[in-house]
Amino acid sequence: MLGLRTVVYKVDDLEEAKQWYAVAFKTRPYFDEPFYVGFSIGGYELGLLPEKIPRENKFTNVITYWGVNDVNKEYNRFIKLGATIDEEPTNVGGELVVVSVKDPWGNVIGIIYNPEFKITE
Repeated sequence: MLGLRTVVYKVDDLEEAKQWYAVAFKTRPYFDEPFYVGFSIGGYELGLLPEKIPRENKFTNVITYWGVNDVNKEYNRFIKLGATIDEEPTNVGGELVVVSVKDPWGNVIGIIYNPEFKITE
């Protein structure tokens, strides 16, 4: 195993989601097609995939946490962009803090501050 490469969020409005994620992650897509939109985020890929399942019928079974330096700042920024609270900021031991929000399409976005995590190759 080489580690995480891509996280895909399924959305029912690809154009709207592309704009929202560009603002939320402060970047533009590097791959932009009607069947898939890809963003490069800190060496990993965030993908958007169109789907027909209504937002209200989604369920959570996996949470991917995106690393940040300030969980509260990013949490508040995502809420202002229209995300909703999934889990409020929680200290999970030591300096580790996690939070999760739902994007406007019902996908869970995890945010984590973990000063102990170091990317290895």
